[in-house]
Amino acid sequence: MFGSISKIESMGLKDGPGIRTVIFLNGCKLRCKYCHNPETWLKQENNISVNELVEKILRYKNYYGEDGGVTLSGGEPLLQIDFIIELCKKLKENNINIALDTSGTGIGKYDEILKYIDLVLFDIKDTTPEGFKDLTGTSIEESQKFITILNETKIPVWIRQVIIPGYNDNYEYMHKLNDYIKEIRNVEKIELLPYHNMAISKYNDLNIDYPLLDTSNMDKLKCNELESYINSIRK
Repeated sequence: MFGSISKIESMGLKDGPGIRTVIFLNGCKLRCKYCHNPETWLKQENNISVNELVEKILRYKNYYGEDGGVTLSGGEPLLQIDFIIELCKKLKENNINIALDTSGTGIGKYDEILKYIDLVLFDIKDTTPEGFKDLTGTSIEESQKFITILNETKIPVWIRQVIIPGYNDNYEYMHKLNDYIKEIRNVEKIELLPYHNMAISKYNDLNIDYPLLDTSNMDKLKCNELESYINSIRK
């Protein structure tokens, strides 16, 4: 079984608890206006086997401690579903914690992959079909299918939402987000991520127009305030 990998971050600290090996898989159906990994949009040639990837991951196992492990990210890892199912089976044979960073926009077999997942980092794009379509160019329907199946499990969920100036950086949206999150079970944490435009150079290199060229970086203090607010109204 072979897969298409963009890069491997060996000592990640931001994509789940502890020290983690973050696997960035190629392929994504969404075209988020703020995407900072446009190089992962297209599924490139398969460049690594499950066994090769497991071998690389095991080199870092001693660093994981009690909290760390592997995070499957992208792109959208659920688009390479057969590959990551086989990968997760091998990782579980080695008692490795697995987090899945996803927007839920894959191609099915969600009940199968979730058997091996210890934590879901769920990326919310927008809370409405109209907003989701505007921001990503794609329907929210598949993401909602994933949530339905995720809700049948007891897997802990960390919510992630990028906050964009002039788009969702307000208290009104926080209430909409809170209502949306109420429909997702086992939520342990909400992370609001400040939008930044550091990916502009990647778009230039790929000869792709950058949709938010006139949008300023999100103020981190304001983003923190909004994060504190939504966590306060959840209680």
